[in-house]
Amino acid sequence: MNIIHHLPPNIANQIAAGEVIQRPASAVKELLENAVDAGATEIQLVVVDAGKSLLQVIDNGRGMSEADARNCFGRHATSKIKAIDDLFHIRTMGFRGEALASVAAVSQVLLRTKREEDELGTEVEIENSHVLRQDPCQSPTGTSISMKNLFFNVPARRNFLKADAMEMKHITEEFMRVALSFPQVHFSLHSNGKELFHLDAGTLKQRIVQLMGSSYASKLVPVNEKTDYLTINGFIGKPETAKKTRGDQFLFVNNRFIRNPYLNHAVVSAFEEMIPSGCFPFFVLFLDMDPSQVDVNVHPTKQEIKFTDEKIVYAFVRSAIRHALAQFSVAPSMDFGLDASIQQLDAVAKPFTADKQQEATAGSLYKSFVDRHQAHRIETGSNLRNWKDFFDPTGSSSTSGSSEVGGSFNFAEPAMQSAQPNTSASVYKPSSSAQPLPGAVVFQQNLTYIVTSSDQSVLIYHQQLLHQQVLFEKFKATWEGKAIPVQQSMFPQAIQLSPADAQLLQGILPDLLQMGYQLEPFGSNAFLLQGSPADHVSENDAAVIEMILEDVKDIGSTLHRSYKERMAKTLARKHAIKAGKTLTVEEMRDLLERISCCENPVMHFDGKPLLVEMKGSFLSDTFQV
Repeated sequence: MNIIHHLPPNIANQIAAGEVIQRPASAVKELLENAVDAGATEIQLVVVDAGKSLLQVIDNGRGMSEADARNCFGRHATSKIKAIDDLFHIRTMGFRGEALASVAAVSQVLLRTKREEDELGTEVEIENSHVLRQDPCQSPTGTSISMKNLFFNVPARRNFLKADAMEMKHITEEFMRVALSFPQVHFSLHSNGKELFHLDAGTLKQRIVQLMGSSYASKLVPVNEKTDYLTINGFIGKPETAKKTRGDQFLFVNNRFIRNPYLNHAVVSAFEEMIPSGCFPFFVLFLDMDPSQVDVNVHPTKQEIKFTDEKIVYAFVRSAIRHALAQFSVAPSMDFGLDASIQQLDAVAKPFTADKQQEATAGSLYKSFVDRHQAHRIETGSNLRNWKDFFDPTGSSSTSGSSEVGGSFNFAEPAMQSAQPNTSASVYKPSSSAQPLPGAVVFQQNLTYIVTSSDQSVLIYHQQLLHQQVLFEKFKATWEGKAIPVQQSMFPQAIQLSPADAQLLQGILPDLLQMGYQLEPFGSNAFLLQGSPADHVSENDAAVIEMILEDVKDIGSTLHRSYKERMAKTLARKHAIKAGKTLTVEEMRDLLERISCCENPVMHFDGKPLLVEMKGSFLSDTFQV
């Protein structure tokens, strides 16, 4: 019997849809791009239940005829490709004819469309790739397409969707990318009856400020470079806008948003030594080049492309960013006039008089460098023979004093050399049984280390790492136990966020309350911090909230264990005492007592040791009394 057969069209469409429509945000991207390609000047996105119940895009574009309204849902149906050469001259967003077919395969679709020259529009209802009905209808010029109950016929795919807050975050990101690509188009976004965005048509800078917040108005640096090969324009953020996540990097090629780590690295490298390591700058950059130099037909989502010569594009992007930073004086500079202590230094306060100049030029050391071919010669009778005087802590300038100081300065070298074979990692590596003795002597060294002893060894803890581990295990325990009590603030603090961050924060408000942070919505994209953890004083609770947001942006679900652990780690790092803080004996004993009760008393949650254990056997072998 023959075993190979053709799949039914509806099953084939569902399989193909899995490459294009991965989540509600994927459908948002495709529908918005189709609206832009239709020449719309006003586009409205309506979302219910993060796109799981309803996604609707309404535009005032050209609309479609009765036949086109039905044919647009066919596989590979397109109005943009007629010959193979057209693939290498693509200027539109969509071109494969897969978007509407994929949407119709995994949802219940209702399309209303009308051209300006037509008296009546067309209404098409499709379910599971089957046309249920097609009727004439009253409709304004343009197109309205609604997709309901996404993945209703593929329940396994629906189960893989994340919480509403995370899915809404992805929708917002896709909306922002399209809105940035076309600032001349009016966009609006409504979620569950509430308007989240109302973006009037304007310039690119105005669009960035509308999306990212008014604080960015004074933090943008324009980039404009033009060559025969490509043109780059847009804006980069000043170094203070850098964040620890990659969410605010927008790179467009011929108005199409792309993901390209290679070119992102070009931008980050241009900010070298201007932003902290591990942080990423904000940028919205548009590269315009000949479509024949770009292959956009690489991935079904069209977010990955290939360049004919990627190295040229990399070099151009990097040099354009560096030129913009230099042109607008963004590079950091030192202003010595602001520091009074520098003005009091001898090199500044005391003038270099003529007598001092003559004394300096008369020295043999000076002559050996200014005379030709004499730089390698240093007279043995020069003052350099007393170079050891520089290391004399007593200030003695005698030769005998220098030799004595030299001997005392290096007195530990022979002992360390003889003990070198024994200084293996096992000497200092803490054992699981390393526990401080109750009542043992405790003192602080260099305002950083807590020194105490156990039965057979000396224990040296790093106070900051020690406190972080204590707080981490405490915060982690709150997920399964009682919530941390909230201390109400006398003066609640308002926190203004970007729309995407506001959506994410809205979804984790219950988790923050469990950790002791009470926040309430306060207008558009703003929250009011009503209270903070009662027993953890912080100088800036708003910075803690922003740090938590940055740390959990890439977590897939608010119920996942790794999300909760990352939140606990973030809070522990923010609330822990820092190196350089003076601790009383009582505070040190309290920390040591609390670490003894921890699940992991010797290792930090990042895998670093909390302490160094100097074993008694090592001390005995070293001193050999």
